Amino acid sequence: MILKKIWYNSVKLFLRISLNFYAKEIKVFGKENVPKKGAILFAVNHPNALLDPLFVTTFNPRENHFLVRADVFKKPLIKKALASLNLMPIYRIRDGRKQLSKNEEIFNKCFNILARKETLIIFPQGGHSRDRNIKPLSKGFTRIVFGALEQNNNLKITVIPVGVTYQNSSTYPSKVCVQFGSPIDAKTIYINNEKAKAVTVLKEQVTNQLKQLTVHIPNDENYHETLKKLNAANVDFTEVNTINEMIRNQKFPESKQKKTNYLKPIFYLILINSILPYFIWKKFSKNISEIEFIDTMQYGVNVVTFPLFYILQSILLSFLFGWKFAIYYLILSVFTVYVYTKLAPVNTESNIN
Repeated sequence: MILKKIWYNSVKLFLRISLNFYAKEIKVFGKENVPKKGAILFAVNHPNALLDPLFVTTFNPRENHFLVRADVFKKPLIKKALASLNLMPIYRIRDGRKQLSKNEEIFNKCFNILARKETLIIFPQGGHSRDRNIKPLSKGFTRIVFGALEQNNNLKITVIPVGVTYQNSSTYPSKVCVQFGSPIDAKTIYINNEKAKAVTVLKEQVTNQLKQLTVHIPNDENYHETLKKLNAANVDFTEVNTINEMIRNQKFPESKQKKTNYLKPIFYLILINSILPYFIWKKFSKNISEIEFIDTMQYGVNVVTFPLFYILQSILLSFLFGWKFAIYYLILSVFTVYVYTKLAPVNTESNIN
């Protein structure tokens, strides 16, 4: 148990450092809303595949368990690694109807996690989407919350909606905003309503908060036109409250030219110095079928290959020019990537969405 905790916290620290090499800026609001003790279910929107739970778990103080799509567990080695970090598979119809029966075991694990007064991260929209709005929520997360309460009358479960917003997914570097919402007392809802009504009330409360915690453009006939105006104005989507006010009032800034990246020479220098990781990523990228997985795969490949490649190059240079030169090279390589990440401009997406 102690070793598992050390492993989890070590990986969490590594993720916290490495995510700062992915994002130019990481804004985190509402951490004070997260209770230090007790059962919590984090209900999170899902715009960017596995990067979403990484940002949520890395920048909150609790040790978390996750429900993620089952198809990422296909390879035995990956399955073992994910399980060691408290990730569990959730099966969907697209995984095959026979697979859905496995969810009963997963739900029971979730009940036990909450009964132990631990935390669980769930994506209640039922799938990921880069659309800048909140989709209708599935009943799955309410089944877990109320199922746990049915099994334990003395249990109190806090539901905390979490909004994750990216300035420009799939573009390096990005900007990210993570907002933890106000705690929802699920037990009070459960006690004061019939089950069907309780499900509706909980879904409504989570939905209403998520629409405020991330950028929400109503999914109507004006969606694409609104998004086009925001992108044309090159707004900062991580300024969530400001952008949502623009959307409500339908008042948008004038079109603004995208910021010029004067640091491109540094980027090409990094590219030359990291040529092998770059080719590895290009090979992996050919197999990505969903746009939401581009960031996840790029981050996953780079977070392994970049440090390993720099270390191996440093060892080689130590034989050729001595260990002092090798250390200087290693420090300069890492520093150059960090500087580019933090100083390069970040623009909005194209208007294609």
